[in-house]
Amino acid sequence: MAKDGPNWDGLLKWSIANSDGTRPTRNLSEEDKRWFMEAMQSQTVDVIKRMKEITMVMQTPEQVLEAQGVTAADIEDMLDELQEHVESIDMANDLHSIGGLVPLLGYLKNSHANIRAKAAEVVSTIVQNNPRSQQLVMEANGLEPLLSNFASDPDVTVRTKALGAISSLIRHNKPGIAAFRLANGYAALRDAVGADSARFQRKALNLIQYLLHENHSDCNVVNELGLPRVMLHLASSEDAEVREAALRGLLEIARDKTGGSNGGLGEEDEKLKQILEERIKGISLMSPEDLGAAREERQLVDCLWSTCYKEPSSLREKGLLSLPGEDDPPPDVASKHFEPPLRGWAANHTGDSKPSVKKQEAPLLLGPIPPN
Repeated sequence: MAKDGPNWDGLLKWSIANSDGTRPTRNLSEEDKRWFMEAMQSQTVDVIKRMKEITMVMQTPEQVLEAQGVTAADIEDMLDELQEHVESIDMANDLHSIGGLVPLLGYLKNSHANIRAKAAEVVSTIVQNNPRSQQLVMEANGLEPLLSNFASDPDVTVRTKALGAISSLIRHNKPGIAAFRLANGYAALRDAVGADSARFQRKALNLIQYLLHENHSDCNVVNELGLPRVMLHLASSEDAEVREAALRGLLEIARDKTGGSNGGLGEEDEKLKQILEERIKGISLMSPEDLGAAREERQLVDCLWSTCYKEPSSLREKGLLSLPGEDDPPPDVASKHFEPPLRGWAANHTGDSKPSVKKQEAPLLLGPIPPN
């Protein structure tokens, strides 16, 4: 049975035979040229053509696809491929031009949870650090189904992926942030930080911190929703990344100058102090390995304490804020392996270097000078 794909062995032998320098160069025949081009083009993917084909599938009604034997797993694989293509910003922007963006957004309402989740993941890839695609998704009303999935989908993975797409869509996107506020996005974030999924909590806390950093006036909304109380609870979470994310959000609230002498935490000040003292105690009991991994948490605890109470935390007194060697530059492990030979030779032959073996002096010549 013939093998699928090009004859790579034949192509390799042909290339070597025509470029090994053992024979004079010759003009290729038309047959050779045609064979070579067909061999190469058989492995070349026309991305735009392939994206158009995927678009046609996405535009086909779900019932028709099922009748033709296309399964949900097939659609997921197709979306995986599409995600690879749109990692290129140019391809991401072209998806709208070929009519693929709107049907992709339609998959956010698909009856299969895995497809809804994967569609949100593809949207996140499209809009990440891409102002043009952010605008196109906003104009296509893509934020609405993402918010719906984030706030109320029964599947926590779908909710998490939708939140990730929202974060990418509204980051550095003022109209997107405004639309998120108007859609009561903070209330959905409050529900998310109270969920049982640590990953979901982390994503929600990270978005809260970003939004507060961009606009401290949002601290008023956060306080009205009771989010600081929930964040204080999460600052004691067993998940280190959840703790750090909660501390970052609390630091943004504490820095809000409209909230009184201790920032925007108000009534939660005593509770915060108690939690920070507990975290300092917990950090003090950590092993050296755990202390190294908790570097950001140590810095956040100290910074939050200093911001709220106008004095350094006891981590400084205990020498736990900055451990020995943490601020040292990384070791130079490359220069001795990649140093140019001439530079290495020169470094070992400097004028002030002291050789380990004493240089043998020239012998003293006695007697008459030999004739020239």
